[in-house]
Amino acid sequence: MIRSLLLASAAFLVPAAALAAPADGEAPAAPAADTPAAQAHDEPQPEIVVTGLVVRSQADVLSGTSVVTGEELTRNLAPTIGETLASQPGVSATSFGPNASRPVLRGMQGERVRILTDGIGSFDASNTSADHAVVINPLTAERIEVLRGPAALLFGSSAAGGVVNVFDSRIPRSVPEELVHADSLFTYGSAANERAAGGAIDLPVAGKLVLHTDASWSKTGDLRTGGYILTPALRAAAAASGDPEIAELADLKGKLPNSGARTWDVAAGAAVITDRGNVGFSYSHYDNLYGVPVRYSLDPAIEAEAVRIHVKQDRFDMRGEVETGGFIDKIRLRLGAADYQHSEIEDTGAIGTTFYNQGYEGRLELVQAERGAWLGAVGGQFFLRDLNIDGDEKFLPKNRTQQYGLFTLQSLDLGALKAEAGARVEHSIATAFADADLGNPDMRRSFTAVSASAGASYGLADRLRVGINVSRTARAPSAEELYANGPHAGTAAYEIGNPGFGMEKSWTVEGTIKGSGEGWSFQGSVFQSWFNGYIYDYQTGAVIDDLPVFQFAQADARYFGVEGEASVTLGRAGGFAFNADALADYVRATITGQGPAPRIPPLRILGGLEAQSDHLNLRVEAERSFAQDRISVTETPTKGFTLVNASLSWTPQGVEDNVTFTLSANNIFDVEARRHASVLKDYAPLAGRDIRVTARLRI
Repeated sequence: MIRSLLLASAAFLVPAAALAAPADGEAPAAPAADTPAAQAHDEPQPEIVVTGLVVRSQADVLSGTSVVTGEELTRNLAPTIGETLASQPGVSATSFGPNASRPVLRGMQGERVRILTDGIGSFDASNTSADHAVVINPLTAERIEVLRGPAALLFGSSAAGGVVNVFDSRIPRSVPEELVHADSLFTYGSAANERAAGGAIDLPVAGKLVLHTDASWSKTGDLRTGGYILTPALRAAAAASGDPEIAELADLKGKLPNSGARTWDVAAGAAVITDRGNVGFSYSHYDNLYGVPVRYSLDPAIEAEAVRIHVKQDRFDMRGEVETGGFIDKIRLRLGAADYQHSEIEDTGAIGTTFYNQGYEGRLELVQAERGAWLGAVGGQFFLRDLNIDGDEKFLPKNRTQQYGLFTLQSLDLGALKAEAGARVEHSIATAFADADLGNPDMRRSFTAVSASAGASYGLADRLRVGINVSRTARAPSAEELYANGPHAGTAAYEIGNPGFGMEKSWTVEGTIKGSGEGWSFQGSVFQSWFNGYIYDYQTGAVIDDLPVFQFAQADARYFGVEGEASVTLGRAGGFAFNADALADYVRATITGQGPAPRIPPLRILGGLEAQSDHLNLRVEAERSFAQDRISVTETPTKGFTLVNASLSWTPQGVEDNVTFTLSANNIFDVEARRHASVLKDYAPLAGRDIRVTARLRI
């Protein structure tokens, strides 16, 4: 099926691209305006948001957005997407150890956040459980866009919390001016003895064809933390134990056991690029072996496991665009397919459980030509997934998910007043096949979800806008939420779903304010969501197979949150511009009849000072994460912490130089820090002091 998808897409787009080829002797055309980068060496403009049906400035998006690229991306680069983005407003991370960390947007995670590669899903099992890594390597990212709230709904009903869209260069977007364009990155981090290297080469052929290849490799040891491995409450319980081995856990500190990893991936791609369109393909292979930090048991009768997970994925991608003229100005097609598997390896070396996931996703967008103030697009999308788990700790029967969606976004630009409306209809089918081991018959549920949003913004003054957006969303329950019924070693939990769940529906109202001027900018959002049939998991207190039971349930819920960021230039002297910036975010979530929702990040404030020049960029920042004691019944509170970080970037030949060196020190004071959004927080703190050296070279 993968081969037929790629051949069909080529047949659709290549003739159109060929018709648009420039005449002999003409130079290759510049890339379309909606590509992330204007030239191979240029950094994308941070105020432009590419994710969506139409390209818009950040000020015009009616919800919170973040764009991470260039020096900021290099400075924040971490082994996982979750940790790379954790300093963005409204973003936290699941932090299931240093190797499996998925973004948390506005307090939502798992099935409410979509992780994309250039608009298409990551085809992994990271949504299934927090211990499963996202199969996207930050080393290959050139640009990451984060959309929080209703703007993400056009990418699927599973994007109620938001979308993280990672852009790479595996399918080239422009023709390099050089004979060969190369980009490489090398980094070392002291906290885990992290060594990483990556490189990419783009080769133009005959003015229209661009060939691409890239590879990356990284290896880490066990992560050194900033204090004790267990929380004070667990240390006290361990010290009181009459078992000598358990009592020793009270003194466990420093390195986080079983947290090392090694990762490598390779990719090759090609694209034909003309002045009227482009079409390209890529293939990639990803391989990651990482340890899952031990969730220690204080019961002598229960032996804690040191599980390692070995992930492999083969993936094919296609992207094409053609300008057609007329009412439909552009046609875009995006296809992806992947074979994924990961094995959970016990501390004896035996494979306990293996996950097999085969996924396909396609997206067709028809972008309308501008008609005065009116601009819009319509499209369709499909997603197919076959998931099979084989092994002693199978917690889910073999299942198939099918989703088919139609969507549209229409906007009006009336000058001071801008308005937009979007809608998505999605039909989902979740099928579980009979499994004698789990005792379930064939089961099939189908849902039709209708989501819509409408909003407007008004310019109060030049480059100052306020906006409001109202959305109604619906999400079909996932196969995991419906059919789970068994032990899961990676999370040390016995998970139970409910095949009778109905759809999760919500209303959200969000207000925004965004402004910028000479030497200053800010944006802020406040939102309130009312959920009907909110799906969540909770610890029942029961124990099966020596594992605590986590049951999925459904109830009404409310989310309230605020987030904002601002920056200002304080002055200029000696060739330096001195800037200050700050961000803050807060979410309060309540499940009706139950109390606080689990794993909600606390109030967080981050402030930074920078001195920028053509050659040097110096930055120091402090992040305060407050204590979280508003917790669900079975949660434990999380202490607050303050992280102080500093960095120095040097470009020897100035801003146009293709060589950049970055020295950074994170968690300078080596504090013990834990993220409340992590189910493993009581057993796995964040990194301690980490000195990082990064070199980026472009030729």
